[in-house]
Amino acid sequence: MKLKNVLIVVRNIERAQRFYHDLFGLELVLDNDGNMILTEGLVLQEKKYWKKFLGKEIIPENNSSELYFEEPDIEGFIEKLENYYPEVKYVNRLMTHSWGQKVIRFYDPDGNLIEVGTPV
Repeated sequence: MKLKNVLIVVRNIERAQRFYHDLFGLELVLDNDGNMILTEGLVLQEKKYWKKFLGKEIIPENNSSELYFEEPDIEGFIEKLENYYPEVKYVNRLMTHSWGQKVIRFYDPDGNLIEVGTPV
């Protein structure tokens, strides 16, 4: 068995697709009307469909998971993030862990937690 995809819930699928393309270069693989598969195995699911499937409320910024990306030029990434999405909500701005890795954490427009770090 192998893990194929990770699904996140979004309110506006076109906005979310643009966000992940602008910042991470993820391309659209398949558009299934309210469900988009992007490169690298990220799936975007519109909130209204996910809520119907689950029968439960969706809780943004629940901090129970995160998407993790690595970027050697993290300062360049932060500049791009601030140019494209100046309204982004940070969990922590650039910091350096005790083992030397630089990381930044923020929420996407739908409250999904993202971490970008330098390669370990």
